[in-house]
Amino acid sequence: MTSFSTEDIGLEVSNLGKTYARSASAPPLFRNLNFTVGRSDRLAILGRNGQGKSTMIKILGGALAPSEGRVNWRMTNSWPIGFSGAFQGSLTGVDNVRFLARVYQRDFKELMGLVDGFAELGSKMAMPVKHYSSGMRARLAFGLSLAIDFDCYLIDELVAVGDARFQRKCNEELFERRAQRAFIMASHDMRTVGRVCDRALIIEGGRAKMFTDIHEAIDIYTWLRAA
Repeated sequence: MTSFSTEDIGLEVSNLGKTYARSASAPPLFRNLNFTVGRSDRLAILGRNGQGKSTMIKILGGALAPSEGRVNWRMTNSWPIGFSGAFQGSLTGVDNVRFLARVYQRDFKELMGLVDGFAELGSKMAMPVKHYSSGMRARLAFGLSLAIDFDCYLIDELVAVGDARFQRKCNEELFERRAQRAFIMASHDMRTVGRVCDRALIIEGGRAKMFTDIHEAIDIYTWLRAA
């Protein structure tokens, strides 16, 4: 297990558990999860469908409460980055940026320039987001997610969107320009995991195991998916 000095620890997760059913006898989705994340760590959360990857990311991001345990952040963290949920559909793209500027106390014009420059939506920013195509929503979601700098980015299954140029732009912004930032990424994309992650936490049957060798983790996860 990778160890960090006290100064390098950006996240401590202690005895974390989540149970959805109300019955006391219902099995937990997972329980007794313990791990730390360093300030420049890149951790993959791996698991078959239904094992709790997205739930874990939502708990870490504060969007979902754990049933037990504690999440202690020592660095700033993003909301879960994906291509949904980063905006309010009834608002226009511009109003979503304005809301974000208020929440994070940023200059609206500066933030608008960053989001619009990345999303490349032009006049469509004046439309309610609920009328966007899936590709437009994806561009806006990614632009909003990267407009604010965080110490750690939470990533929930990034999906390729747009043409090859835009996909390269997304990868450059997230994984290259922010190379010194921490990442926690839940994904089925083993090519990306192997390229950008240092460690992996595999969740299976309510338990989790940490792997410091990312390629060993990928091999085991691939075997689990095929079983």
